[in-house]
Amino acid sequence: MPSLPEEAEHYPANLPPAPARGVLLYVAIGLLLAGCGGTEQAVRRPAPAHRVWPVVAPRDPVRANAVLMRAIGLVGTPYRYGGNTPETGFDCSGLVNYVYRDMLDLSLPRSSRELAAWQGPRIEPERLAAADLVFFGSGGSVSHVGIYVGEGRFVHAPSSGGTVRLDHLDGSYWRDHYSGAKRILR
Repeated sequence: MPSLPEEAEHYPANLPPAPARGVLLYVAIGLLLAGCGGTEQAVRRPAPAHRVWPVVAPRDPVRANAVLMRAIGLVGTPYRYGGNTPETGFDCSGLVNYVYRDMLDLSLPRSSRELAAWQGPRIEPERLAAADLVFFGSGGSVSHVGIYVGEGRFVHAPSSGGTVRLDHLDGSYWRDHYSGAKRILR
């Protein structure tokens, strides 16, 4: 089997679009979700039963809101391995870097693995707050990152041929590959 790029080897092909659900913390997220339909080729499945995620207020709600609104505004931008701008598309860490640099003038490490190893406290899933980074991988290795938006949802650039989108941490793939979270805003 040919070797895939580090950021692409863990993604399942053709994930179904995330189910549209309202988001209590951010009305704009609910409005955006109503318009997220995915591709015509996607298979529609009933929304899985999701656990209730605790609402944890970010320490700096103004900065967290800026990060979320920018990240959500990029939903639908094409995926591109190594991409780091809306014009060229994004891979997962390119999206995270772009959002934090654009909104907060904060330079972060470039790869998902480097982001997971970067400074900042690890966060338990029950303590996730808006703008925390969530990580995924397997075998103890991190290979994907997204930005937590609340109610168990995160924005990320999931795979080749896809687009930046919102997904739920309780989705079977993401739940099975969740490897932790870091708080960037302190």
